[in-house]
Amino acid sequence: MQTFMTASGLAGWLTGRGREVLLLHGGPGMTDYMASLPELGGYRVASFQQRGVAPSTLNGPFDVPTLRDDVIDVLDTLGWGAPAVIGHSWGGHLLLHVLAVAPSRVGAALVVDPLGVVGDGGYAAFEDELFRRLPVSTVARLKELEALEEKGPLTTAEVLEAMELAWPGFFSSLEMAQPIPQTGHAPSAQSWASIREELPILVQRLRGCTVPIRFVHGDLDPLPVSASTDAAALMGAPVDVVPGNGHFPWLEDPGCVRRSLDMLLRADD
Repeated sequence: MQTFMTASGLAGWLTGRGREVLLLHGGPGMTDYMASLPELGGYRVASFQQRGVAPSTLNGPFDVPTLRDDVIDVLDTLGWGAPAVIGHSWGGHLLLHVLAVAPSRVGAALVVDPLGVVGDGGYAAFEDELFRRLPVSTVARLKELEALEEKGPLTTAEVLEAMELAWPGFFSSLEMAQPIPQTGHAPSAQSWASIREELPILVQRLRGCTVPIRFVHGDLDPLPVSASTDAAALMGAPVDVVPGNGHFPWLEDPGCVRRSLDMLLRADD
């Protein structure tokens, strides 16, 4: 594995050989977990830690334009013109922002279980479903933390507690849940405010996008499948719905993301 650091202080990792693929992790504000996607043999794969969590810069701002420009900064640092890009969850939504303003920097886009672009992107339905899946005591503590957050920013320990409590609900069942990979958390309130502000603009910018794109979504993800299908309809893109899978489909159906990537790139050739 090789490492790199951008001029703005973003730390990243490179593995493998072959066609270039950049990975964008979810959050916003989470630790990079894309090393859990081990099915990309035969590709030259890069990932990076988004700002706010070590070893990347801890400095903001944390708004969408800055985080979007960070992706371009990584591509420039790597000397990559227009690689394939895989974005997961918030990273998928971030990838859509890159497509909206810098489509020439993306050769092909695979968007996995993203926050959507139509309406609220599926967020309200996601939160309702997540709470429905979790034990009553867990939901009670999450609501306590939400009430604390209304009075002021949570501590890093409280944010990590909330993530750990909610994490099992992201999977197809509580029994399928795997350990959370978090080691830190960036400030994300600014990111979420910026996401909501940018949504109406994003929809308009994505109309007519000609970059090859494909969506993947687990059908048991608490984030509804419509988050992908509505965005895909807007862009005229196919959607691979993975049956029996939650928010991290490659963990419950190993190889499914690779299959979708290969189909996307074959169609692009």
